[in-house]
Amino acid sequence: MTKPKKKSQKSKKRSQSETPTLSLKERLAQKRKANLARKEFTSLFTAATVGGVFLGILLFFVAGIKLAVPGALAIPTFVLSYKYPRQALYAFLIYVPLGGTITYYLGSSPILQLAKDAFYVPAVVGLWQTCRKQGLPFILPPAIKTPLLILLTFCLLTLVFINGGQQFNPPKVGLLEQAPNEFPIGLGILGLKVFLGYVPLITCAYYLVRNQKDLLFLSRLQVVLTLICCVLGFIQYLLLLTGICQGTRGLEGDALFRATLEARCYFGGSLLYSPEEGVIRLPGTFVAPWQWAWFLIASTFFTFATGFSDPSIIWRIISLASLASVFINAVISGQRIALGLVPVCFVALLFLTGQIANLKRFIPIGIGLAVILGIAMIANPTVVQERTASFTGRWEASPPQEFIVSQFEENWKNVDGPLGSGLGRATNSARSMGSTKLVETYYPKVLFEVGICGLLGFIALVTTLTKAGFKTYRSLKNRNFRSYGAALWVFILFISYNTYYYPLDVDPVAVYYWFFAGVLFKLPVIEKQEKDNIEFQQTAKKKRTFT
Repeated sequence: MTKPKKKSQKSKKRSQSETPTLSLKERLAQKRKANLARKEFTSLFTAATVGGVFLGILLFFVAGIKLAVPGALAIPTFVLSYKYPRQALYAFLIYVPLGGTITYYLGSSPILQLAKDAFYVPAVVGLWQTCRKQGLPFILPPAIKTPLLILLTFCLLTLVFINGGQQFNPPKVGLLEQAPNEFPIGLGILGLKVFLGYVPLITCAYYLVRNQKDLLFLSRLQVVLTLICCVLGFIQYLLLLTGICQGTRGLEGDALFRATLEARCYFGGSLLYSPEEGVIRLPGTFVAPWQWAWFLIASTFFTFATGFSDPSIIWRIISLASLASVFINAVISGQRIALGLVPVCFVALLFLTGQIANLKRFIPIGIGLAVILGIAMIANPTVVQERTASFTGRWEASPPQEFIVSQFEENWKNVDGPLGSGLGRATNSARSMGSTKLVETYYPKVLFEVGICGLLGFIALVTTLTKAGFKTYRSLKNRNFRSYGAALWVFILFISYNTYYYPLDVDPVAVYYWFFAGVLFKLPVIEKQEKDNIEFQQTAKKKRTFT
């Protein structure tokens, strides 16, 4: 990102004198426009709130407070998100890492776990209509259009012929057996939503970030959210460590080794804390522990990007603190995958983005990070030793590569056909619509649901996206933009071909992957804007010199 230059008092006065003074008529027109927008918002907000309260009262008498609260909030959220998509998308990004905590503070209704879509869906609809009116492309970048449409076609074929066949021609059951209570079409629709529902976030991010100011605001917002969530995660660990929260201590049998909502500690959802048994799985601010682990992994990329590319030294320091908090939580959370991948991703970013050669910025950040982590490790040697032993023990007991291969073999043998066994059949969040199978690795899960055709279509889509992202970041000339783009591209590369577990199915990676791809594709446009601004300022300066 271009570093803003400090202006002298003389240049400030000159720029102020050159700024065209608005006439009285123009100032009055601006004031009328602002008043009109304010009245429109007030009227819309009032009507939506009244409608929401009315719906909430009805739901309270029909289904109780757990549905009344989300019902009352739904109407104003939908209406305002449709009318103001930019603000809705920012609210969506803020809600994603805090949603697990908000859900259980408002009554733990399953509907609240989908509350973020109340910001996202209306915003997408509003953006799509705006693109139609203004003749702007909605599928971005253009390179992914063909593979995306091919993949969508395979998914629709699976939905119609596989899920539809299960709906209207269910398998026969024995004389004394009871037919399962399922809705395969609904299962398929939910499965499709989880699979490709957030792809439009590429377009949302592309149009949300209009200039360098928006880009800096977004990157800094993400750093602040990461820091807040990590501080809350650390507080959660201290509350458990000091005994203020009991966790799963004192339970018996399998309960000592299973994350449960009853053990919840102020933030997030289900947790496991049985230190006497050597097992800890903290959820941070998320619903489940493994979502917290993938948030920490993803945050490594974003805090790194801002830490090495932000023009402000203050924000680089804040990014360093945020990155350090990610490392600390990777250790104390008890999540082996976070403990293993956070440092690996950091080292990979250093080399793949070329920042290891940027000694001017790498040395201060590297020393600062090493000091913070060194102090944390010296203060908690037992914790570090336990987590390291847990990670190595798990690796030796079940090597990831063997686990992935076995998942591929098992699902290749059991998939129903080239179109798969049905959308949603391996999607945990769709289990309310029918029976689902637990597939713990992503590409075998895709294979099971949409078959070999859908799997090849998805690989073509992410490969095209990754290739287009590489060309985009390599086209950048500005050092800061290029550094930020490189970090985002490495994140896209890593998630595109990662098949260990299924982060692309759930928050936050399901959101961040597509959204920050859109940010990456907007960087060349922002770079051109900044270049044009600099050239304009230089031209204006030359004119002033010769006059």
